[in-house]
Amino acid sequence: MYIWFTVLAGLAVLSFSFLKTFFPYLGEDCAYIFRSIKLGVRLVRYKKVKPFYSILDCFLDAVKRDPSKIFVHFEGKQYTYGEVDTQSNKVARALQADAQLKEGDAVALFMANEPAYVWTWLGLAKLGCPAALLNYNIRSKSLLHCFSCCGAKVIIASPELQGALEEVLPTLREQGISVYLLSETCNIPGINTLSDKINQASDQPLSPDLRANIHIRSTALYIYTSGTTGLPKAAVVTHERVWAASFIQAACGITSEDVFYINLPLYHSAGFLIGMSGAIERGATIFLRRKFSVTHFWEDCRKYNVTVMQYIGETLRYLCNTPRKINEKNHKVKIAIGNGVRTEVWSEFLNRFGDIKVRELYAATEGNIGFINYTSKVGVVGRLNFVHRFFFPYTLIKFDIEKEEPVRNAEGLCIEAARGETGLLVGRITQRSPFVGYAGNKQQTEKKRLCNVLKKGDLYFNTGDLLRFDENSFVYFQDRVGDTFRWKGENVATSEVADVLTNAHGILEANVYGVKVEGHEGRIGMSAVTLKEDHEFDCSDAYKQVVSYLPTYARPRFIRIQPCLELTGTFKMKKVRLVEEGFDPAHIEDPLYFLDPEKKTYVPLSEEIYKAIASREIKL
Repeated sequence: MYIWFTVLAGLAVLSFSFLKTFFPYLGEDCAYIFRSIKLGVRLVRYKKVKPFYSILDCFLDAVKRDPSKIFVHFEGKQYTYGEVDTQSNKVARALQADAQLKEGDAVALFMANEPAYVWTWLGLAKLGCPAALLNYNIRSKSLLHCFSCCGAKVIIASPELQGALEEVLPTLREQGISVYLLSETCNIPGINTLSDKINQASDQPLSPDLRANIHIRSTALYIYTSGTTGLPKAAVVTHERVWAASFIQAACGITSEDVFYINLPLYHSAGFLIGMSGAIERGATIFLRRKFSVTHFWEDCRKYNVTVMQYIGETLRYLCNTPRKINEKNHKVKIAIGNGVRTEVWSEFLNRFGDIKVRELYAATEGNIGFINYTSKVGVVGRLNFVHRFFFPYTLIKFDIEKEEPVRNAEGLCIEAARGETGLLVGRITQRSPFVGYAGNKQQTEKKRLCNVLKKGDLYFNTGDLLRFDENSFVYFQDRVGDTFRWKGENVATSEVADVLTNAHGILEANVYGVKVEGHEGRIGMSAVTLKEDHEFDCSDAYKQVVSYLPTYARPRFIRIQPCLELTGTFKMKKVRLVEEGFDPAHIEDPLYFLDPEKKTYVPLSEEIYKAIASREIKL
């Protein structure tokens, strides 16, 4: 008997060694697939259960379980689940009474990161009102566009954004829009105060009947994403999508005992859906900061026992650029969730700050396909598995970079990219993986739909991203296609920037693109411009235009003056050569200019400035 036991034990050891050798990620694969199936079953149940069970109901259940549990840490104050619930009741009742809000009315939130963002959104959800999450950096034309395309009749803003409201107030008043400021006083005619009304409102719970017609395919949010139109597009986020995004924390193994650090803006899907909604789904605690602070980051983590952090590529790079300290690994952070980190920064981050499981994501706010790197393998954004592909069918297809279109065969069908080959990621549009599109923009919605991909009549969502699947089933992000580039974690639409530049004195045409800068993620804005006849480049007026009408991340830091712009056969501006040439004055004969925020103008780009940028003496 002892011999047989020894033999069986030996076989088990050999089997384990064999599996570890030939299937090194089997454990992680099985754990992730098991979690995914459990979450998938929950989502199917939520689709069928009546009345509909939303993320709001999940929050209310968390309140019932433990109303005294801390939900939000913010600037030295704590707000429990119970306190956030009662405050959201007051918000809902104040808006119901003063703005006559009812189920289905869209409301725009023009707010910075603060606890009021959380309970204002919850108050709207209790009334059955979808929220449009406006980027607090946008101004003027972009602000009006974002507000109008979601069909909102009410806008709620933080006090510090009053000036931005005043710029567009005449137009809002003409359209009969109700404008509210989260303040107790305001002397501007046409701007209503809201804080005083919230303070006077009842904190009693609201009847679920107020949102009785909301279902899983109802619109929950409008989240804005930049595209080739030149103005942000309002991605329609259904309650189904809210649930799916909130499950990401669960898929990464996060529990109700964790503390989740959110320093990304809540108007982003990462901060709002993955961060805040995910914490609600888990019943966890969040630490909320207005903006990322490299100086206070680890101090915050230690003080509030943060266990999960959120990042974009720039976040980790900033942390790695800080001076080394003895206590760098003295923290409780065990998981980092985000996207856009370069391989070398990823490796340095782990070496500097300890064994943190980096869960790099690939996803799009409006998309129907995404990946999670659940293995911690450095440099990848996900891993292929049959369960994921069964529920969310996708493929990589060959793509012509110059023509910016898929490669098709003689039958008019797309050609699948081979393993190891870069291709365009497309996700099949099905009942399980729908693509809802953009509010008020049917044209852009249709542009993201790709027909006749693998067979006649099929329909896929075009992600606009180039990825690569390797022989070991790992997924690598390669690049973006089209007229959008990414800088400082934000998408920049080139045509929007071009429209602003061509309004500057003397500029005839502008070809905007992103160029790489050593040591930085993404691409920084640059523009090749032509001048009107008998005009010179007006440095101060160009600076005034971009600062007045573009957020910081979208302002072109480099201007290249050309005699004419190179066009394709279909009259599209060519960018490939310009992107490759970059902004080195030693290799470019055209006049070059640099946006100098200290001098508040564009200045000639000299070799000294170029070297200072390369050595990071000048910060971008």
